[in-house]
Amino acid sequence: MSNDQQYDPYANGQQGPDVTQTWEGQTWDTQFQPVVQQQQPPVTYEAPYQDPYAQPAYEPSYDNTAYTPPQGAVAYEQHQHQQQPYAAAPAAPAAPVGYDTPVPAYVPEPVAAPAPAAPAGYSSPTTSGNTRITDAQRARAEGRSPVIEPGLQPAALTAVLGLLLAGGAALGPYGLLVPLVLLQGLTAAGWFRLNGMWPARQGIALAFAGGLVADAALLATGREHAAAAILGTLGAWVLLCLVLQLRSQADPDERMYGLMAGVASAALTVVAAGHLGAAPDAVVVGGIAVAATVVARALPLPGPVSLIVALLAGAGAGIAAGGLNDLGGSGALIGLAAGVCALVGLRVASYDYPSRFVHMTAGVALPLTAAAPAVYLLGRALA
Repeated sequence: MSNDQQYDPYANGQQGPDVTQTWEGQTWDTQFQPVVQQQQPPVTYEAPYQDPYAQPAYEPSYDNTAYTPPQGAVAYEQHQHQQQPYAAAPAAPAAPVGYDTPVPAYVPEPVAAPAPAAPAGYSSPTTSGNTRITDAQRARAEGRSPVIEPGLQPAALTAVLGLLLAGGAALGPYGLLVPLVLLQGLTAAGWFRLNGMWPARQGIALAFAGGLVADAALLATGREHAAAAILGTLGAWVLLCLVLQLRSQADPDERMYGLMAGVASAALTVVAAGHLGAAPDAVVVGGIAVAATVVARALPLPGPVSLIVALLAGAGAGIAAGGLNDLGGSGALIGLAAGVCALVGLRVASYDYPSRFVHMTAGVALPLTAAAPAVYLLGRALA
């Protein structure tokens, strides 16, 4: 090819008007002129930081997202790419992470410090689960006796509550009402929990309401009509418990079990109101005798010895309390009877692998609740 001015094939088709082109040799069709478009720079990818400790992950392919030039500039792009190689080949990332997202640096896990020595009676803590179980669970798993005594702490709370009843009775019926309501609440909640029914809010509320109604009836009618007020309230609440269980949609066996638990809890709560209907001197003697009995029973003594010591403590407390009021020596009989009833209530609260909650509710309230009929009957007989 010869011409006055060399033809620049990359001048984007712009030539001077005075340029004459002559061709030598084999020629081709010059009517087809490809459309030349501005070349887009090739896409380059910057390889992100690769974690040497990372696990091998799935590497996505970028074949479907590669750069594709326009169809009209295919011929020109092929010729251009022969002279200008790619700036950098795309590198696939080690993990499917966004290109602008920084990869966190490797942080070694802290080594756990050795666990301190566990207290006596418990095993060392583990990561597979909590191996610390209650005394009731351990006794059940080992097949030991289902009777677990509440211990010294519930006995101390019972003694405090008994002394509060004695002090309130010395002040008058309204001074006795405050500790009596607390006793009735603990009785209602503890009995349901003792029978394995929890939360049983409706049954607890119903039994507690029965105790409050009995208290109101006693305050309204006086001690002379205490028996009628207690028995009337008890009959009405038994009927109410029966109606509620008949309207229940539970299974027949479950309804029968709920009926028995509800009636028993309501009966105990209403019977506890007998402290309010008994003679004040008898309530003072009974409260002090129950306090002495449960504390003596909680002492670490052999079984028969502990029982005899507890009864003697109740009778002695009755004599001491009777000497402070008009009962005198008759206080020994009231103290002994109240002590026997307290031991029965304490035994009931200790049965069938009771939990700590049972000990702190039924174990506190049942000794005083069980002593209420004896205090009421002997107080009226000996007054």
